[in-house]
Amino acid sequence: MKLFDNIGALASLPGPLVVAAGVFDGLHPGHQAVLQAAREAADASGGTPVVLTFDPHPSKILRPDQPSRLLTSTAHKLQLIEGFGISSVLMIRFDAGFAAVTAEAFLRQLAAPANNLRRICVGAGWKFGHARQGDPDLLRRLGPELGFETTEVEPVRIDGVMVSSTLIRQFVEAGDLPSVRRFLGRNYSILGTVLHGDGLGHQLGFPTANLSAHNEQFPPDGVYAVDVRLESQTVRGVANIGSRPTVKSAGERLLEVHLLDYSDNLYGRNIEAEFLHFLRPEKKFPSLDALREQIALDAALAESLFK
Repeated sequence: MKLFDNIGALASLPGPLVVAAGVFDGLHPGHQAVLQAAREAADASGGTPVVLTFDPHPSKILRPDQPSRLLTSTAHKLQLIEGFGISSVLMIRFDAGFAAVTAEAFLRQLAAPANNLRRICVGAGWKFGHARQGDPDLLRRLGPELGFETTEVEPVRIDGVMVSSTLIRQFVEAGDLPSVRRFLGRNYSILGTVLHGDGLGHQLGFPTANLSAHNEQFPPDGVYAVDVRLESQTVRGVANIGSRPTVKSAGERLLEVHLLDYSDNLYGRNIEAEFLHFLRPEKKFPSLDALREQIALDAALAESLFK
């Protein structure tokens, strides 16, 4: 993947450029429709499709007291974009300075170095620029002057309900995995880096990978059957989200994954846990032996569901 952090670098890309612009948290079917429009337009013109997105999520700067909890971290989002078939991304640093740039000034900055900008594709009603004053109408007004056309992609609806990142976050928070799967277009997953834990899993006979999660929106606390992606390999597993009340009275919320039939060292690696089935709520057990017995039952139940 070609990842650019400044607009001027777009001049190095071949052919006319077709830009798909948006935050794209989750890369749900609505986002995919915008990317698809850009990819098809680039193919038709012999050009290059480019995703224009932002890091961090604009809400971190615009609503610091109430930011959106991410469905996908930046690293995860880039993986999904590349998997969708677009290999060029302009990642703009969203900070207070950028938030003060007017929509028109931003478009002129975008069009100037990319003198072969052919088209900008956005979702219906997309807002951008200072005070969210930019919209598809502004794109259409300035396009003829700046040399690009505009594609405004209509929202994707499922049974009449518009797909949105906000709606999917609500489903994830409620633990409604079937609805998440339906509106996200795939199973919900969390990407994280495996860190050293306290060794309790080994002590119980069920070693776990402790994930420093890159996502921010978690399903409810509890135990889940998961698929774990390790680069090109997929391994079945059981994940626990919670504070481990059996061993700690006020522990922090953790995501731990026990991989079935896997023993290689995972420390420092990025892995992705894909949530398939909710098994049970998290609970406090009277002893470690009782916890060990329950973990064995959880693994057996997960195995039966996988079969």
